Amino acid sequence: MNGLIFQDIHALAAGLRRKDFSALELVRAHIDRIRSCEDTISALITRTEELALSRAAAADARLAGGDAPLLCGIPFVLKDNICTEGIPTTCASRMLADYIPPYSATVYARLQAAGAVLLGKGNMDEFSMGSSTENSAFYPTRNPLDISRVPGGSSGGPAAAVAAYEVPFALGSDTGGSIRQPAAFCGLVGMKPTYGTVSRHGLVAFASSLDQIGPLTRTVQDNAAVLSCISAPDGRDATANRTFAAAKDLFSGDIRGISVGLLRFPGDAADPAIRAAVESVAAVLADRGAQVREVRLPALSDALPAYYILSSAEASANLARYDGVRYGARAEGAASPDELFCSTRSTYFGPEVRRRILLGTYALSAGHRDAFYLRAQSAARRIRAAFAEIFATCDCLLCPTTPTVAFPAGEKSDPVSMYRGDLFTVPASLAGIPALSLPCGTADGLPVAAQLMAAEGNDGLLYRLAAAIEEVRI
Repeated sequence: MNGLIFQDIHALAAGLRRKDFSALELVRAHIDRIRSCEDTISALITRTEELALSRAAAADARLAGGDAPLLCGIPFVLKDNICTEGIPTTCASRMLADYIPPYSATVYARLQAAGAVLLGKGNMDEFSMGSSTENSAFYPTRNPLDISRVPGGSSGGPAAAVAAYEVPFALGSDTGGSIRQPAAFCGLVGMKPTYGTVSRHGLVAFASSLDQIGPLTRTVQDNAAVLSCISAPDGRDATANRTFAAAKDLFSGDIRGISVGLLRFPGDAADPAIRAAVESVAAVLADRGAQVREVRLPALSDALPAYYILSSAEASANLARYDGVRYGARAEGAASPDELFCSTRSTYFGPEVRRRILLGTYALSAGHRDAFYLRAQSAARRIRAAFAEIFATCDCLLCPTTPTVAFPAGEKSDPVSMYRGDLFTVPASLAGIPALSLPCGTADGLPVAAQLMAAEGNDGLLYRLAAAIEEVRI
């Protein structure tokens, strides 16, 4: 029965409908897997075993009726910044260690409606601020492919859970690469949809103009299926105004005539093995009939500093509510409101969160707003314009997802070196365009990933190309 854990969503869904096994048996197999793995990788903050068993039984009843959606009975994990009614949502922070939401995020409600079965909440960098899941207030998560290395971040827990076969899929959130980078480090498919494709209602905010929820899976087709389930307009999030539906012809393998730009980044510091793997992907696409050419976007040289200024500025505003009065934990013994504010935040926020709040507050402060925040906004506009211009002549862009493979735990104690790892992922976030990471080889026995980007709303094109690459690479 434990062999079930190694199957993808579509295979499991077919088995459930053939009655090869029940949803209850499937969920129990994954619970057993979690129990055997968690002492080693620490992917989860909260486990929901009892709830999962009751929902698995309900899924079996629904499957027996013959009208169950694809995800009915399929186990999954949510990143712990996605609200779940009655289940702790901590953001991996001491500030929210005891928080139990009174409502559920739209994405969780949609998965529940589809009959999917929640097995737990995934560990993360505190409030999504980090690239290694070492900034969790509780414990770091280890990469299942090499436990001496990080799984990436900030969605490292969900990625590790999928890579360790604890669940077939997970949802993460991506602000500047927090789905794509852990997908790359853990050998998974990770999608940051077009901004506005997935509702952010119930997602604890980091940088609201950039945050987007997306799936982590082991196959391209599974990823598209999960995005189809969670995507739809939502009146509780004014930015959620799109719908994605995975058409069957996305996976035909026919990519003839699609133009692909092999993107050369300014200051590209990717390891030679990663550049070689991405160039081999370009060759695969050309062999399948795509038109591949090299392109450059000089405007991207400003992407990394612009992202860290803008995201930190938004974080400083979003996290201002955690003041010891309105939200979160409260420090004891304060003699004044100002002392309470300072004591609460210094006690319950970790160092990376404090660092970014300070950076954002400085960038927004009088005398510095023009020099930092407004210049960063201008840079973001130039980046969006550069993408719009290139997509007028090119259907898709191809580049590395990360400059390196998964790095050893503790190696990047300097925050600037950690931030540089986001070189390839932040431009798509600033532009609001879809970006997908998928495995494209190995280096030193660790996964290497390629990133595909397309114009706003062209999420399906990324799946079409990724499926063609996956077909050759498997």
